Amino acid sequence: MNSIVLVIIGALVLVLGYRFYGSWIAAKVLVLDETREVPAKKFEDGHDYLPTNKWILLGQHFAAIAGAGPLIGPVLAAQFGYLPGTLWILIGGVLAGGVHDMVILFASVRQDGQSIAEIARENLGERMGYITAISVIFILIITMAGLGLPIVNSLTSSPWGTFTVGFTIPVAIFVGIYLKFIRPGKIGEGTVIGMLLILLGVILGPTIQHSFLAPYLTFNVKQMSLILAIYGFCAAVLPVWLLLLPRGYLSTYMKIGVIAALVVGIVLVRPTLQMPALTQFIGGGGPIVPGKVFPFVFITIACGALSGFHSLISTGTTPKLISNEKDILPVGYGSMVIESFIALIALIAATCLPTADYFAINSAPDVFAKLGMIPKELPMLSNLVGEQLAGRPGGSVSLAVGMSYVFYKIPGLKGLMSYWYHFCIMFEALFILTTIDSGTRIGRYLFQDLFGKFYKPFAKQDSWFNIIFFSFLMSFAWGYLLYTGSISTIWPLFGVANQSLSAIAFAIGTSVLIRMGKKKYIPITIIPMIFISIATFTASIENITGNYIPNHKIALTVLSLILIFILALILYESVKHWIADLKSGKFDKTVEDKAV
Repeated sequence: MNSIVLVIIGALVLVLGYRFYGSWIAAKVLVLDETREVPAKKFEDGHDYLPTNKWILLGQHFAAIAGAGPLIGPVLAAQFGYLPGTLWILIGGVLAGGVHDMVILFASVRQDGQSIAEIARENLGERMGYITAISVIFILIITMAGLGLPIVNSLTSSPWGTFTVGFTIPVAIFVGIYLKFIRPGKIGEGTVIGMLLILLGVILGPTIQHSFLAPYLTFNVKQMSLILAIYGFCAAVLPVWLLLLPRGYLSTYMKIGVIAALVVGIVLVRPTLQMPALTQFIGGGGPIVPGKVFPFVFITIACGALSGFHSLISTGTTPKLISNEKDILPVGYGSMVIESFIALIALIAATCLPTADYFAINSAPDVFAKLGMIPKELPMLSNLVGEQLAGRPGGSVSLAVGMSYVFYKIPGLKGLMSYWYHFCIMFEALFILTTIDSGTRIGRYLFQDLFGKFYKPFAKQDSWFNIIFFSFLMSFAWGYLLYTGSISTIWPLFGVANQSLSAIAFAIGTSVLIRMGKKKYIPITIIPMIFISIATFTASIENITGNYIPNHKIALTVLSLILIFILALILYESVKHWIADLKSGKFDKTVEDKAV
């Protein structure tokens, strides 16, 4: 299949989904009202609550939600062929992911920017609030450590990548100060300056790699894990205007710019998708993703179609920054469809590679030897890149090779293959790193909400002791897992944990709609909740019975059982409350009036 056809189809589906389905939900279901007072204005403190221009917020929110999922997930799911992943990205993004993000963001904005646990408490009772808080913190710690792994693997022993990614931090701080004090409100100026400085960091990267500074920017896995945890702590402590917001939206423009360049490259080169629509592994037995196409394509592709992690951003930093309810549509639903498009482009980049080359990169050498495939262009690509590409599983290398494969075929750019490859590796790391700062900050909010129920002073948002203590607690929790390396053994749980959280968010969103008197619209949240719950339960059971127990992976088995129990309990409690509310005909105006 020609890649341009897939790009056009994907763009049309997502744009039309936003224009009609997303806009319909915003206008008819949620009834967004620009005259309501939003939490950012009601509680403005310049630290966490801050009315923010919608384009800056769109950039920051997109940067926060777009982690490993839209890049790595589709590449790994290409094991089943390009068709299953394409269908889930497009259908899931429009009917599930966009709805999930927008509804839960709306609920948080209407409830004073509260966390997902607090929304559950107000709509499902005190006990559900505690259950949700503990469950979400548990899932978030696994997710954050899981998201950290690709960054550590990408930047370890890479002075070029470390410098370029690290350079974005002082740039963001400078832009934050520039827009706050030097030239307030001059967003265009700040954006141009910030992007030029980021590009300077990219250009200087190769020079740094071959300079006397390289040894000082070369870190092993342990050191990089520690650095990442320290960064997460700092990003959670500092005011949003100083680091999180400017770094997030500047990174977003870079991400979108690279993807736009890749789209242009696809249009110019017109590569053919060399991966078949369906491979022989749809029934299981694949070397990359365990199990059959159902349920594992829906677990492997997370952020590109539906991601529970998004609910944490939508009830964490973003609702405290929304300056107008009308912005919920472009920020919530719009960011999701942009991410779906990026996931589709990542899938195309990976499936443009010769099929044998794709499997040679993403499989261990002994496993690939059993497939009976012969690499086609991989030796030549390895020579151009200057690195051994075979036996580099995990998705990030094959995506970088796929992107470089498109770029280098443009006339005159073949000699830059090595540059493109290393640039793409850095691009992936930067893409994922922006979720670390927001995720750690959200973990701080969740810990404060939970501990504040037992000791009131812990709930004070403006206490520097609380800010530092709970930021450290969250950073230490996921950083310890990353540093010890034990998280690498539970990486398969990442997808299951993430989609369990999306089902929980759908359940809470359904409760909000019922209590608003919108019961005729609840199928928009219940149907995707049921689907992803079935996929998640099935994947968990198959992981336990087909992989973990036979391989004596006790820790994975226990953690999987905990996730199954959490999801089942929350779904049971939610359904019980739905039935009670629907039978009583109760119309609770809590959400309606909260922001008045």
